[in-house]
Order: sequence, then C-alpha cells, then structure tokens
Amino acid sequence: MAEICYNGDSPDLNDFFQMEPKLRQYEGDYHRRYQLFKERLSQVEQMEGDFDQFTKGYQSYGTQKQPNNGLLFREWAPGAEQLYLTGDFNNWNKTSHPFTKKDYGKWELYLPPRRDKTPAIAHESKLKLVILTKEGEDVCRISPWAKYVTKRLDSNTYDWIYWDPMHPYLHQHARPKRPRSLRIYEAHVGIASSEQKIATYKNFTLNVLPRIKDLGYNCIQLMAVMEHAYYASFGYQVTNFFAASSRFGTPEDLKRLVDTAHSLGIAVVLDVVHSHASSNTADGLNQFDGTDSCFFHAGTRGKHSHWGSRLFNYSSWEVFRFLLSNLRWWMEEYRFDGFRFDGVTSMLYHHHGMGMSFGGGYSEYFGMHVDEDAVVHLMVSNHVLHTLYPECITIAEDVSGMPGLCRPITKGGLGFDYRLAMAVPDKWIQILKEQRDEEWDLHNIVHTLTNRRSQEGSIVYAESHDQALVGDKSLAFWLMDQEMYTNMSALIPMTPVIDRGIQLHKMIRLLTHSLGGEGYLNFMGNEFGHPEWLDFPRKGNNESYSYARRQYDLLDMEHLRYRQLYAFDRAMNLTEDKHGWLASPPALVTTLNQEDKVIVFERANVLFIFNFHPTYSYNDYRVPIGRDGKYTIKLDSDDVQFGGHGRVSKDTEFFTEPWYFKDRPHSFKIYIPCRTALVLANEDIDNCY
Repeated sequence: MAEICYNGDSPDLNDFFQMEPKLRQYEGDYHRRYQLFKERLSQVEQMEGDFDQFTKGYQSYGTQKQPNNGLLFREWAPGAEQLYLTGDFNNWNKTSHPFTKKDYGKWELYLPPRRDKTPAIAHESKLKLVILTKEGEDVCRISPWAKYVTKRLDSNTYDWIYWDPMHPYLHQHARPKRPRSLRIYEAHVGIASSEQKIATYKNFTLNVLPRIKDLGYNCIQLMAVMEHAYYASFGYQVTNFFAASSRFGTPEDLKRLVDTAHSLGIAVVLDVVHSHASSNTADGLNQFDGTDSCFFHAGTRGKHSHWGSRLFNYSSWEVFRFLLSNLRWWMEEYRFDGFRFDGVTSMLYHHHGMGMSFGGGYSEYFGMHVDEDAVVHLMVSNHVLHTLYPECITIAEDVSGMPGLCRPITKGGLGFDYRLAMAVPDKWIQILKEQRDEEWDLHNIVHTLTNRRSQEGSIVYAESHDQALVGDKSLAFWLMDQEMYTNMSALIPMTPVIDRGIQLHKMIRLLTHSLGGEGYLNFMGNEFGHPEWLDFPRKGNNESYSYARRQYDLLDMEHLRYRQLYAFDRAMNLTEDKHGWLASPPALVTTLNQEDKVIVFERANVLFIFNFHPTYSYNDYRVPIGRDGKYTIKLDSDDVQFGGHGRVSKDTEFFTEPWYFKDRPHSFKIYIPCRTALVLANEDIDNCY
C-alpha cells in the first residue's frame, strides 16, 4: 500500500508567491494550514496505527460478515443510552437484540450463524436500529454505513436492506488512464430517457454510454448516485452516504455501468456531497443518536439556513473517519475514477458563501471567517485520494476563487486537480438575457473566459444542470425559445430565429471549449440543444415526469436539426482529441476587434477564428499566426452538416506570409462568414499530442 503520511516540513511557496506576490502577506496562514494538515495525518498514525484501515471504516462499521458467516454490527452513537437491532430476522422485536456499549461512543452486536451455517440475516432482509435516547425515547434509525436502502410506494421513508448477493458483480475492466484533456459528460441516471419515468442504471449502460462514447467525451460526471430521499433535490440532499440510489436499480447494476464505461475507455467521476447532509432523521444522519450533534455541529452552526440541511463537524474524529471512508468506498467498491466535490464554497467559509460577491480581494480568503477544519479536511481528502489512487481526478465546485485550491499541497494548495469555472455560464446567460447581438462586449467575454488562476486547472462549461433547471433556460432555449417546437425541421428553410440560434449555439460552445479552461463539461442533452427545461416531479407540478427526462429520441428523427448540433459537438470533441488544446497552456489572443466582432487566438498549434457579427462577412481578413506554413480547416461551424450555410470551402489551403502582424511574425488572409467559427491547423506540424 502507498505511504499515507507526509514528512515535508513546510510547503514550497516560492512559485506561488512569484505568480501572486500579494499573497505573501498571508504566508503565515499557508504555513499554519500546512502544519494542521501534517498534524491530522500524524494523529491518525498515532491513534489508529493503520491509515489504510482507518480510511476503510466500512470494513469495521455497519454490518460485517465474518468468516464463519456470523454477523458483527458496529455503530458510533455517543449520545445514545442503548442500541438494539430489529428487522425481518426477529419479527421486528425492538428489544430482543441489544448492542453492547464499548469505549468512545461505540456499540457492538454479534449474531452467530444459523445451525445450517448460513448468516442469521438473509440477503435483502429489512433492518432498523432502535436508539434509546437520553430522554428515554425509542427512535428508529438506519445505519450510517448502510450499503442499500429502498422505499415502498406507500411509505415516506426508506428501509435499510441487508445486501449480500450470492453472486456479486465482479469488475472485468481496468480503470482507463487518466485523460490529459478532460471532456466531461455531466449526467443524471434518472432522467436519461425520453420516457416519463425514472430511468435506470441498466438503461444508462445500454443506451446512453454508447452515445457518450460516440460524442467523444472521455469522462462522465455521475450525479445523484448517493442515496437521497427527495428525488427533486437533484441528489444534493444525501440521506445515505454509502448507498447507491435504489430508485435506479441495484448496486450490481451500478457496478456494471461503471465497468462498461471503463471498457469504452471512459472515466467515471462521482458527484460527492460532503458539504452537508439531509435533515431527515428517520432515514438520514440527522439526530442519529438522539442528539442534535453526533455527525454535525450542534445548534445553529450545524444548520445551513438556506439549504435547510445539516453541516458536518469536520473536527470530529469519527466524522473524519466516516467521510474519508466514504471516498474510499466509492473508489474501491464501485471503482469510480474520482470525485466532483459539491458545495466546496460552503465548506471553506463559516458564512458558507451566502451574501458574498467574492470580488477577488485576498482578505476574503483568510481570517476568522475561513473554516480551517474544513480546509484541512479537504487537504487530507485530496492527499489520501492522490496517494492511494495516483490517477484519481478531483474537482471542486467553488465560486469563491480561493487561491491555491487547485495547487499541490506541497506547493501551498488544497490539492484539487480542477475547479469549476462557474462564472462562465452565468456570463453567457446574462448576455443572452440582456443584450442584442450587436451589443456583445467581446473584451468582457474573453476576459471572463481567460480570467483564471495561473497553474490551477479549470473545468469550463457554457451551461450545466443549473442552467437547465426550471426557473432558468438552457442556451438553446434562450436562443430559440418557442420556435424549437415548430421550426427545427431540416425539411423547411431556417427562420431567422432558428438560424441565429443554431449558429450561436455552436460558436458559444466552441469558444468556451477552446479558450476557457483545462477541461470541458457538458450537461446531458445540451450537446444537441435539448428543448425545454428540467423539472423533477413535485407537488408544484402534480408529480409530473414530463420535464424530468432527456429526449434522446429527437436524435433518431433524421429530419430534425438537433442532429446537426449533435454532429457539431461530436466533431468539436474529436478535433480536440486530436490536437489537445485543453491539455495545452492557455491561449494567446492575437485579435480582439470589438467593431468587427472578431476574435482570433492560438492554442496548441491550432488557430481559432470567430466572427460573431450578425450580418458582416469579411473577405481577405488578415489573421496573425506564430508558425509559418500551410494551414487547413479542421472544423467549420458553417459546414452544412452542422446546420450551417456552407460558405467556406473545406479544401481551401492557406499559406502564411512573412508579414509581421499584431506582434506575430506571420499572417495570412481568409474569408470569414458572419456568425462562423473556424479551426485551422498547420499541416507541417504533428498535431497529435
């Protein structure tokens, strides 16, 4: 096993401060955080001895089958007066099987095997813990370590199911090598069907994975897998942290999904929620032992006023064990390839980001308002993951822009690989809502796309699930709105609205993809301009599934223009796969002409040209370039197959001239139609990275 402990005395901050000199005044904060991180690791070594076992709490807590088929139950419930186990196995007798109290708030119960040597509890049996509180009240709970929970249609709460299949799924395929260029398909299993129902892991495996592979995405970010009682929470109100959501199928179905993705060379990242937990008591962690604390801070500090959820106490030793073990469970049992950590901003600050604009002042990232327990917890989480699984991917959902979030821990960072570039989709929505095409400020757009911390990876996206939710609109819907219902047929001429929408949809996504980050993300269905919004069944919509789905069947209708947007998204990803601009240093913007509405930049030996002007096309437009040679078009948004007008010849060759232009040694002239994006590459350079 890889060594977990870390022996470095202090972080190397020289490069960090050289890039951001104003951070030097906070050098003491960085050293303190690092020392707290080291102390936390040292405490595990001293108190637990074996870091590997400590971070595999799921092998010690919950239900453990012994070699003789006996069952050992262990729980941590420091505030409880007594624990009992009840369920199908004892006809729901609440007091016949008491636990024995151990040190440090732990409780144990051993059930010997039956006379026929089989376990005392059968596979798929229902169980409950009965907690006798200090106040003398009996409350029923689900083990925090439960691996599978289900809910009957006539019940409001989940049941703990003992999961021990005779033939568990065995993974057949190795994890794929971590992609250099990360192209992420953000997906939710339950809505991954055109039918008005909850879709399944099996459906995703059979019908969605092939589409993702065809589109050229090499990573899936899987949402709403951790069990959540409220479907409309989008999976962000987790009740059972070790249980894969049963509404989509069984644990074995999910394992097959991940394994099949690996067979296609696709990594799978789990959307993990360690920033808060559901406030449910009967089937969640809240008041597990009958107290207000246990896994959470007591009082108001333990409650998120905006989300209505509970906030973890990251200084607690058993919470530390629980959350680290949770990460390893998903890596080991289901073989996920990494995590997108949700709600990191809420974790980093005592104010949880509420009411904060985060203007970029350094004082926002240091001081008493920073939750250093959470900061250290995230550092340890990243350290454990990257030490034990060197190919692991970690992504932070942080809107604050904390410096060093995505730097190595040894360099003063928190150890994440990427942060989400959350300002970018907000900018696109703002532009489409508030400005006419002629008013677009290209300088502001480019600034938003390029304004990221040096040497810290960013995942950029034009839109995610947030923009698809009810109350907002996807880019396609902002662009084309009601005409998507009537005028998306390729058998009729494009209306001005559809023409504008299709061209800008492609250009916005390509500009974001190529200029905005070191990884790219797309929410399922948006690649083909999915119509309408996303709304889960709830009382406010009469529990309807009409909008809780993705209409992939639109792609099966050859006459609809959704296929053209799909084809462009595929070509965009495949072009990146060949040239690798996401894995290259940031772009060099050489032309930013507000009047012409033209943007030109170089990245990864590739030339990108965008003409956002709604009506003006340019003949013989001179563009600068660093390398001389022959350039050919690799991607043309105006191609007819992509819903364009075919105004540029695919076979045109462009030869550079030794004409010094805009601080570049070479240049050439090119025809750029209005609302068109072109990607060109030098034929004299081996572009495969």
